[in-house]
Amino acid sequence: MDYRKLGRSDVEVSRVIFGAWAIGGWMWGGSDDDDAVAAINKAIDVGINTIDTAPVYGFGHSERLVGEAIKGRRDEVVIATKCGIRWDREDGHRPFETEDRDGTRRVVVRNLKADAILEEVEQSLERLGVDCIDLYQCHWPDPTTPIAETMEALNLLIEQGKVRAVGVSNFSVEMIKEALKHGPVASDQPLYNMLDRGIEDELLPYCDRADVGVICYSPLHQGLLTGAVTMEREFKEGDQRRRKPWFQPANRRRVIEFLDKLQPIAETHGKTLAQIAINWCLSQRGVTSAIVGARTPRQVIENAGGAGWRLSDEEIGQIRKWLEELNGPITAD
Repeated sequence: MDYRKLGRSDVEVSRVIFGAWAIGGWMWGGSDDDDAVAAINKAIDVGINTIDTAPVYGFGHSERLVGEAIKGRRDEVVIATKCGIRWDREDGHRPFETEDRDGTRRVVVRNLKADAILEEVEQSLERLGVDCIDLYQCHWPDPTTPIAETMEALNLLIEQGKVRAVGVSNFSVEMIKEALKHGPVASDQPLYNMLDRGIEDELLPYCDRADVGVICYSPLHQGLLTGAVTMEREFKEGDQRRRKPWFQPANRRRVIEFLDKLQPIAETHGKTLAQIAINWCLSQRGVTSAIVGARTPRQVIENAGGAGWRLSDEEIGQIRKWLEELNGPITAD
């Protein structure tokens, strides 16, 4: 496994990061807790030193599972979690209703106010069973709270030793620039994969120039780029992929045809399609790491194989040509 420093911080992360959203059970259907703990430990065993979670992933469940898995191994891992999405406070931006993993109705809001962050970090520390979070990230922008106020709270947490480095997620270039006026920002966490390349025009080049790390999420487009999602695959109610545009039959067929073109490149390297998709992200200038979810040790092993090697420039160029051909309009159903 390869490792890189995250921006200008002293936090060193593995190029493949364990994504702990799916194990929380929210928006992904069910997940076996024993398998999840085993998967996290397998990740550490194979050199994936960074685990990315969030309070809202299962409404605390993901953080608790991570805390259980790392008992006795804290010195081997970098813990990245988030703040700013609450289900236990009514004050916040863009409220929406959703269901917990057990069917409990929840109202979720965005809240990056200083008092909310200082309250939330204590909850995460307790669930994780740690006294310091390595990377604490704003989960989504909260336009009702000045970024200066948010950064003041995050800077205080660094001073108190509760957080090592601060990051953001889903922030625009202008938002990152504003945050940097008020304190260090080690990283941004944007959506990025072969099918979602919107950050290439502005955000990736800016972060590269500003020495802000980029840890992209969903490099496999929620499993679609693994080749395992066939035309026959159906998604249960509660699985967000059920309504995602690229998962609709007409669009899914186009992706499968694209993956058929990728297969010879995968065979040349002795890699799977998933590993090709991960490595493609890691090969892009400005990308520090890729967050890849896993529910089982087997999936972890495959994800780890996405790092430690590199597609050739010719292969990257060919893949881009195929992606441009794929880039037509996507249908809603």
